[in-house]
Amino acid sequence: MPTELPQRLLAGAALALATPLAFTTPALADAPGVRTPGPSVHAGTLEVPLNKSEIVSTDVTIAKAMIGNDDIADVLPVSGRSIYVLGKKMGTTSLTLYDAGGRVISIMDVAVGPDVEALRDQLAQYVPGEHIDARISNDAVVLSGLVSDPAASGRALQIARTYAGDKVVNLIGIGSSQQVMLEVRFAEVNRSSGFDVGMNFAGRGTRFNGVTGEGVGYVPATPGSTTTSIVNGVPVVTTESGTPAFLSQVPIAGAFGVFRHSFSLGGLGIDAMLNALETKGLAKTLAQPTLVALSGEKASFLAGGEFPVPVAQSGNGSGAGNQAITVEFKPFGVSLAFTPTVLGDRTISMIVEPEVSAIDPTASITIGTITIPGLRTRRASTTLELRDGESFAIAGLLQEDFKTSINQLPVLGSIPILGALFRSSNYQKGQTELLIVVTPHLVAPLKPGQVRLPTDAVGDPSAARTILLGDPAAKKALPPVAPAPSAGQGAAAPAKEPKYAY
Repeated sequence: MPTELPQRLLAGAALALATPLAFTTPALADAPGVRTPGPSVHAGTLEVPLNKSEIVSTDVTIAKAMIGNDDIADVLPVSGRSIYVLGKKMGTTSLTLYDAGGRVISIMDVAVGPDVEALRDQLAQYVPGEHIDARISNDAVVLSGLVSDPAASGRALQIARTYAGDKVVNLIGIGSSQQVMLEVRFAEVNRSSGFDVGMNFAGRGTRFNGVTGEGVGYVPATPGSTTTSIVNGVPVVTTESGTPAFLSQVPIAGAFGVFRHSFSLGGLGIDAMLNALETKGLAKTLAQPTLVALSGEKASFLAGGEFPVPVAQSGNGSGAGNQAITVEFKPFGVSLAFTPTVLGDRTISMIVEPEVSAIDPTASITIGTITIPGLRTRRASTTLELRDGESFAIAGLLQEDFKTSINQLPVLGSIPILGALFRSSNYQKGQTELLIVVTPHLVAPLKPGQVRLPTDAVGDPSAARTILLGDPAAKKALPPVAPAPSAGQGAAAPAKEPKYAY
């Protein structure tokens, strides 16, 4: 501050600091040549950081400076046309400047608060490329502007809180598209193979009979009767004297081929049967659910159905036999739930929960006369981050199952080579391969001319075409697709154009 100042300016400044006054007084307003303050003399708002200063300069000589509340701000003369405003306490007050004739030069609001100038510099450094402004509002900081993603807004808010604590008002808007489309692909292949080979023998004679193989049984004779029956091509005789009947065998079922040969050894007739079955199976499952959600919001859908499950309720007090049965429905099919959050640099953070389930009769249970089916389910739940258009395999399964069983006649079935004639072997093998891949995209809405529906290529059926040509529906020509919307005039196109949701 200059060492030599006009005595009149120093006296006016000292008087203003000692006795703060209002903008005008009635006597001053009625005095000739004095202007009443109006919009033309209001100079706006002066933002002063706490414990820092600002210089106020005018194009005329300042004779007197008056501050409304010297606890909030202080003024000191610097020269004839500039004054020094020091922020002492957070709050707002007013500053009035007068010339030598007592006329009001300017009236301005003084807002003392956090250092928004330093805050703006840090926002430009740590959140580059974004248009963010910071202003003082009483003892709080107001953030405004437009950013490209929520992550930039979050970083700006964290930086502002280092200056004003929790007194930060975030009015930053999000400018870019924040709708995310998630594509999920379930790819599953099941392979199965197996074989079943068995030998069955039936021998009969005057004093000896017997049978070997799957499902053999003993049929006792009924005294006083003589019966002859055929079981699986083998005679079963019950003698009149009540001697034990022939050992019997149930029909061979489930085999793809059965070969029978009869021969005799002395007085013993032998029927030999070979049953063989080999199975090979292949099952393929491919599901591709797609879902669109707003950034930060959860979305889910189910393409499938619901099956009923009976549930026994507690009794009504008159006995356990009076329990009521209610029905609950369990969903199955292809379902997807995910919550996307768009981060900086077109990175998408997602909570993904895909599931594919189908009714499995082999896992059903029967209670009385009620059969409850089971479910075969493939489910995943995870959190991951991907850029727009990138893919990630979030789950996979490679499973192999083996099952072997051997049924044989004791001792004889263990003889090398010849033992194969006295045993039945079963072998089963299964392989399962499963992969779940997710791909997120930032998307924009479609124009009506770009929408394509599954029903667009199918025409309405006609009776003449169905009867004469045997064609239930005619193909329909599709209209041309409208071009995708481009970036707005004056706005720079993004580094990668977003996909458009179908």
